[in-house]
Amino acid sequence: MLDNLTQRLARVVKTMRGEARLTEANTAEMLREVRLAMLEADVALPVVREFVARVKAKALGEDVVSSLTPGQALVGVVQRELTAVIGGEESLAAGDKSGELNLAVQPPAIILMAGLQGAGKTTTVGKLAKWLKENKKKKVLTVSCDVYRPAAIAQLKTVSEQVGADFFPSEPDQKPVDIARAAVDWARKHYHDVLIVDTAGRLGIDEAMMQEIAALHAEIKPVETLFVVDAMLGQDAVNTARAFHDALPLTGVVLTKLDGDARGGAALSVRHITGRPIKFVGVGEKLDGLEPFYPDRMAQRILGMGDILALVEEAQRGVDMEAAEKLAKKIKKTGDFDLEDFKAQIGQMKKMGGLGSLVDKLPAQFAQQAQGANMDVAEKQVRRMEGIINSMTAAERAKPELIKASRKRRIATGAGVPVQEVNRLLNQFDQMQSMMKKLKGGGMMKMMRSMGAMKGGMKGLFNR
Repeated sequence: MLDNLTQRLARVVKTMRGEARLTEANTAEMLREVRLAMLEADVALPVVREFVARVKAKALGEDVVSSLTPGQALVGVVQRELTAVIGGEESLAAGDKSGELNLAVQPPAIILMAGLQGAGKTTTVGKLAKWLKENKKKKVLTVSCDVYRPAAIAQLKTVSEQVGADFFPSEPDQKPVDIARAAVDWARKHYHDVLIVDTAGRLGIDEAMMQEIAALHAEIKPVETLFVVDAMLGQDAVNTARAFHDALPLTGVVLTKLDGDARGGAALSVRHITGRPIKFVGVGEKLDGLEPFYPDRMAQRILGMGDILALVEEAQRGVDMEAAEKLAKKIKKTGDFDLEDFKAQIGQMKKMGGLGSLVDKLPAQFAQQAQGANMDVAEKQVRRMEGIINSMTAAERAKPELIKASRKRRIATGAGVPVQEVNRLLNQFDQMQSMMKKLKGGGMMKMMRSMGAMKGGMKGLFNR
């Protein structure tokens, strides 16, 4: 995600930090590198000009020039201005709350999703429904007003069932306004907290689509009107955002496919062009691949500082704390750690989004080292390890010492891998088992308890 921009700006940041004294020359060189990096990332030219001008004005200001560490002070200026570009001035004061949805209304809170065909609106409806259910504990109803695209209604029904949201049925021969009106009435009568309305897209911006969605908006009066845009469109994403902003009173933006966009120009430009905050970003195709957008954290990631707070939050969300506590008590009491426990740890990691998602949030110096390995190959290796353990009997998982040559051959055949792969897994397990035995006597319980305090500590660190 944003790889090219991050690598360029991370180098600039590293150079700036080492400057003992700021001069017109080294400041101008730094700004030139920043300008080139942003233009290469397909950031809109007006955004680049404004950003560079603001950084230049503050770089030569009293606070930076008189600082004992002017290079580090200048990094702080760049980070704050980048946060302002991505999230607006209000994001600097609002912190993590700047992208929150407004759900403090008489139920149902109606969310209207708008955007071009192929932007990922329907999948995003499912992702948002899942996010609202799991993080806000809301009862969610979805409805499709897309009566033009073949199978659009069936797709939303399937996605809604997958995430456990209620679905309001509609037919291709109905009018979108009639569908939406009926859905609002149903949501009100059945005590739904949120109604998410999926709308029709087009392959391009046309007047008929804009009139239809404007009429839909006027009828149901949504509390949130979210513009869903494909981040990989680059400069076109900005033009599309401007057209929708002119036609609709947008309240926010959802950037999809951000993990596939190495340049990142759309993420930096859309907020500036529409004047509306980016509220969510879509990453990956899985229905849990939706993240709230925090401008300050994104600025840190773009500058190569990583997003450690997001890593901690993912750990807290993905880790089954009850299972972890149970394992901790078992290790504290007996020091035992078997292959069933090892498999459970692999499953916990997968719940946190896999290796690629974790590496993406690491600071640049660590991420670059990790990215030297092929993440796709690493992910396959993790799945292969799971397959090997699944090919073992319950007795073998409980007592790995039973696994001798003949058993290894049987397990390898069952998992469809060479015997060497089974040996490698058992060696990795031995290393993990040795580490776990060192935690006997309460070490792991202390580690688990520290996770709760870790999030607060990280917030304090990054909000200084």
